[in-house]
Amino acid sequence: MYIIILTYQKDLSEVEKHLEAHRAYLDKHYASGHFIASGAQVPRTGGVILSKASNRGEVEAIITQDPFYEHRIAAYQIIEFTPTKYAEAFGKVLS
Repeated sequence: MYIIILTYQKDLSEVEKHLEAHRAYLDKHYASGHFIASGAQVPRTGGVILSKASNRGEVEAIITQDPFYEHRIAAYQIIEFTPTKYAEAFGKVLS
């Protein structure tokens, strides 16, 4: 499992220009099963995506499809972790 942390590199006015395309990108990867949850950071300095990709290379490939990546709107940090404790309902998402 991976946590992808996006940090905006441009003003929010530039982020807003690409937000619709970014949300379509998110929808595509929710449908494929790669993404589990996502949302804006508070304060709005970037975003966070929880991913169930099979390996880091796959995460890196997925990120390159993001319009925020293509237009250099955000920088990305990838954190891999292995969930050892989680809510029972969340276990269904992991399998």
